Amino acid sequence: MAGFLFHEVVFGPVRSRRLGLSLGINLLPTHTKYCSFNCIYCECGWTPSLSGAPPALPSREEVRWCLEKHLKQLTAEDYLPDAITYAGNGEPTIHPDFPQIVDDTIELRNAQAPEAKVAVLSNASMIHQEEIFQALLKLDNNIQKLDGGTERIFRLMNNPVNPVAFDSLIKHLKRFDGGVIIQTMFLRGRYRGKPVNNTTDAEVAAWLEKLQEIRPKSVMIYPIARAAPVHDLEKIPTFELEKIAEKVRGEGIKVEVYQ
Repeated sequence: MAGFLFHEVVFGPVRSRRLGLSLGINLLPTHTKYCSFNCIYCECGWTPSLSGAPPALPSREEVRWCLEKHLKQLTAEDYLPDAITYAGNGEPTIHPDFPQIVDDTIELRNAQAPEAKVAVLSNASMIHQEEIFQALLKLDNNIQKLDGGTERIFRLMNNPVNPVAFDSLIKHLKRFDGGVIIQTMFLRGRYRGKPVNNTTDAEVAAWLEKLQEIRPKSVMIYPIARAAPVHDLEKIPTFELEKIAEKVRGEGIKVEVYQ
């Protein structure tokens, strides 16, 4: 399954259910997914094997040129975005020049679209690297994935391609000291003959315990929105997501449910 791919380095702006009018930056290949996870619900499809030579990534210079070009065009059209978001065909923080690209983006944002928030949609797999961690602290919306509170759900839903220790991931999310937004996909179904369900009372309770430790700025809860590589997955109805959100609010943490 090829999945839904972005074929440009800078794309949009598009209407985002979480970020408003968002200008996307794809730091990954434009023809294939490139990611440290192999999430069973990913709209980009399955992650190809990373055993061979890594695919070509856009250079820092190319990213800067494309972003500057788009921002100038949007300024001329009086259509500036609400957000400039690292997203695209996989995990953006994999890019070896991610910290430097963040600096370039903030510089261009300040000059041409000062009202826009710079954001990232990340799976948190690289936050143990200090240079990546420090770059993420510079962003207005540092959005990191946490789909559950147990090792079992983490392995089933996110399928790390590279070794990622769940306890280490939580430890480094706590290091943001509240400067992080947690995004969580809720679903249920089956994968490889095993039940997958992070909406049970026990799984939600474990996830809430991790949120209590991390104390994020806010939490984004959402269901499947596009076709997933695993077909036997259920989109969770809004009323169920709202019940989970109420439990987050009960912990004194801001939360929004997105469709």
